[in-house]
Amino acid sequence: MSVAIASFAVFAASQVGTPGPANMVLLATGARYGLRAALPFVAGVALGKQLVIWPVGFGLMQLADSAPWVFGALKYISAAYIIWLAWRVANMRLNTSAEAKAPGFMAGLIVHPLNPKAWAMVTSAFTAFAVPGGSVFETTFTIAAGFLAVQVILHPIWTSWGAWIAQTVAGTASERYLMWTLAGLTVASVLFVLFGGATK
Repeated sequence: MSVAIASFAVFAASQVGTPGPANMVLLATGARYGLRAALPFVAGVALGKQLVIWPVGFGLMQLADSAPWVFGALKYISAAYIIWLAWRVANMRLNTSAEAKAPGFMAGLIVHPLNPKAWAMVTSAFTAFAVPGGSVFETTFTIAAGFLAVQVILHPIWTSWGAWIAQTVAGTASERYLMWTLAGLTVASVLFVLFGGATK
């Protein structure tokens, strides 16, 4: 076996399940549009992590060793994008227009490639749980499948939680504070990844 399956599964569940930029965006999207309308976006977010996993598995980390400035620049560009999403979340209002259209699959697909937490957790998965000398394809496939399985379960839960919160506060005085809180948590999660040295 090319990956320490049991320990990796625990790691993947803890990383995907904890607050971070992607989960905050899922929460806000669920709050704004509901789970059913947000499902294409949720699917995009889940599959988007594959766009991080496969390049890392097939040698992108070698580029990080030879040209670390590239990854440094990408890290801050990605953080800027997530913070921009947080600003949009802060100014959203829940269910204010029946004609409002939820973001689609393609919008979800780019969330993880531009999410510094995703890059950190994927890199940690390869460095901590891949068995030395194992098949590159088998290792990458196992990590990719493991993350996807956990995301299929946990991403809809975050989105549903947002929808449940919305039913409670939509149209009330608390609505503005909720959206600003979600935005603040999103920004905080990005800053924690950038400057806290965490793998989440």
